[in-house]
Amino acid sequence: MAEDKLKNVVEVLDQIEKDFSVPKNVRLRIKNAAVALEENGKSIDVRIDRSLQELDEVSDDPNIPSYTRTQIWNIVSLLESI
Repeated sequence: MAEDKLKNVVEVLDQIEKDFSVPKNVRLRIKNAAVALEENGKSIDVRIDRSLQELDEVSDDPNIPSYTRTQIWNIVSLLESI
C-alpha cells in the first residue's frame, strides 16, 4: 500500500517537473525528490526522508509559483503520513 502511494507521489512530482512555469532549479530538486523515492535497495523510510529533504528546500524558494508550493505541501503531508 505504501508503494502505491509512493507511485502516486512520483507521478505528481513528474507533472511538476514538466511544468515550465516552475524555475529550472526547482524542477531539478523535484526530479531529485522523485528519483529518491524510486531508489531500489533502500528502505522506504530512507527514501521518504531523502525526498522530504529535497522538497523542504524547494518549498522555501521565493520564485516558486503559489499553486506549485501548495502541491508540494500536499505531497510532503502525504509522505509524512506513510
